[in-house]
Amino acid sequence: MVPLSARLLLQRGRPKSDRLGRIRNLDLSGLQLLTEHLDPKLLSRLQQLQELDLTDNQLETLPPELGLVHLRVLRCANNQLTDITAFCQFPLLEELYVEGNPFLTVSDNFKVCFLLPKLRKLNGKDTSSTCTQVQSLNRELTNRVTAHWEKFKETLGPGKETKKVQADFVKSAVRDVRYGPQSLSAFTQWRVQIISEELVAAWGAQGDSIPEKPPQAAAAGKAKAKQTALKRPDDVPAGPPTPKRVRTSQSAQREGSPTGSDSEPALKLEPLHFLQCHSKNNSPGDLETQLWACAFEPAQEDGPSGAMSQTVATCGGEAVCVMDCQTGIVLHKYKVPGEEFFSVAWTTLTVVTQAGHKKRWSVLAAAGLRGLVRLLHVRAGFCCGVIRAHKKAIATLCFSPAHESHLFTASYDKRIILWDIGVPDQNQEFQARQLLTLDTTSIPLRLCPVASCPDNHLLAGCEGGCCCWDVRLDQPQKRRACEVEFVFSKGTEAPSRRVDGLAFVNEDVVVSKGNSLGTICLWSWSQTWSARGSRSAVPVVVLAWLQWSSTNLAYFSLSTCPEKGLVLCGDEEGSVWLYDIRHLLKQPPAQPAAPQAPSQILKWPQPWALGQAVSKTMVNAVVADPTFSYLTALTDSNIVAIWRRC
Repeated sequence: MVPLSARLLLQRGRPKSDRLGRIRNLDLSGLQLLTEHLDPKLLSRLQQLQELDLTDNQLETLPPELGLVHLRVLRCANNQLTDITAFCQFPLLEELYVEGNPFLTVSDNFKVCFLLPKLRKLNGKDTSSTCTQVQSLNRELTNRVTAHWEKFKETLGPGKETKKVQADFVKSAVRDVRYGPQSLSAFTQWRVQIISEELVAAWGAQGDSIPEKPPQAAAAGKAKAKQTALKRPDDVPAGPPTPKRVRTSQSAQREGSPTGSDSEPALKLEPLHFLQCHSKNNSPGDLETQLWACAFEPAQEDGPSGAMSQTVATCGGEAVCVMDCQTGIVLHKYKVPGEEFFSVAWTTLTVVTQAGHKKRWSVLAAAGLRGLVRLLHVRAGFCCGVIRAHKKAIATLCFSPAHESHLFTASYDKRIILWDIGVPDQNQEFQARQLLTLDTTSIPLRLCPVASCPDNHLLAGCEGGCCCWDVRLDQPQKRRACEVEFVFSKGTEAPSRRVDGLAFVNEDVVVSKGNSLGTICLWSWSQTWSARGSRSAVPVVVLAWLQWSSTNLAYFSLSTCPEKGLVLCGDEEGSVWLYDIRHLLKQPPAQPAAPQAPSQILKWPQPWALGQAVSKTMVNAVVADPTFSYLTALTDSNIVAIWRRC
């Protein structure tokens, strides 16, 4: 790195001059600059500077008071920025470029649009839509904080110190005031804190008299706090038009009678959004693109207490989409022409910045027809790694629950490979390495690390049955055959060998589908494994059967919601079958009884998109977030359906 000096600035400045005060355009890109290298005393001499290029450096933030009051264009792409609030020192800024900063999120885009009133372009895109959302969010947050203040005042006792009241209220507001999609939670909490601090500061300055509104409220509008307090907490601002949104149904058709414990309340869900976001060429008439897999982003560990995940990733055709379930807004869309994505999986990595700060990254892995795994940094909006995993298509993938960087991939080449994707390097790129190769005798369809010992064993549902491998890394063999095959039977009926649905519903109970027509099997891992002995083929210890569709069609993926004791599966008629099995988990029957009927079958009305009827649609995949607040279902007719628990 070359230290900054007046001579260097004159060399890189335009127009050429012997005085810093005459430079209007300065290129400081590619110098490996750190934040401390930007000397305010030196840079403040650039009194006429209008365009500054800091691309391809190692900046984590900008120093305050650089004195560049006339700056119009700032380029800070491909740095290590973690904080953008310092940009408020450039009130005339019209264009800002911050792409390629892996620690910035969509919330930071909203922050800069709020801080820079003259900003017209962000990363080359017009900011008018984002600014409209920022104004709407700020107006609503102001009203909600005001309403919260009115309630908070009622709890104040006499004799409390002003500073203590102010601190308690700010803490309470940040904790309790919620609004907007989860993906913007960092922005909304930031604004809530600032609004509440302004509110209590004005209260303290007026000698304990209570202001009607905080300083920002007058500009935000005259909506009454009382009316705002009565709004539903999940009301959201109007966002940009969502891609080919299908008209939301006003009422859901619900079939099936609840079973299980009489004391458990029946599940109630309402349809929220129907989306077409995977269409070829963005065509609203595309009702043929098949959607194959979906997965909810893990809730952030450093988020507010009780935070839930409402961000879901879906894949199908040549696209991977990430959307907010509450608003139905597609937050990110990643397309690869000629690819067909079959599977997605999330993990959260701990990444250390140049300054030694730890950050949490949400990484989405997506794979499909080409046998490549693409590692997407969703918040920053770019692909940061490609693993050439298999020579044939990848059917499914999953991350290990025990190691956040360990990824299993299963392919039509009849191999399962365990990778360590590591953490991204200084260029935000992954360097994955292969740890194990597991050979299968048929195509693997579903992967499921054993819940009680994910470091030791991996289950896979395959075309030829359900198999288990030893995946301990302290063993010398790096290429292994199937250790055990699990055998299913149901009375005298000859079962199918295919297992196309597989998941744990707690640390012991496994849910599998495909091995018996019209039913889903619940079986015990621990009892089955303890009865194994030295056999290579072991009958599973069945706990119960669940009634399901009698279709001969395959590859409908099931999922579970362990926190709620639920099993979910789609079918060939466009329905979602829900099973509440908490009573079976608490006290399994001594002998498997008749198959349990579903607690509920969810349907939604036809016709589908934009008035076009779909003669027949199938639900290929269905998944719920861990708290069962949202449910997402994917169809073979290019529809993403999002339901919300009432």
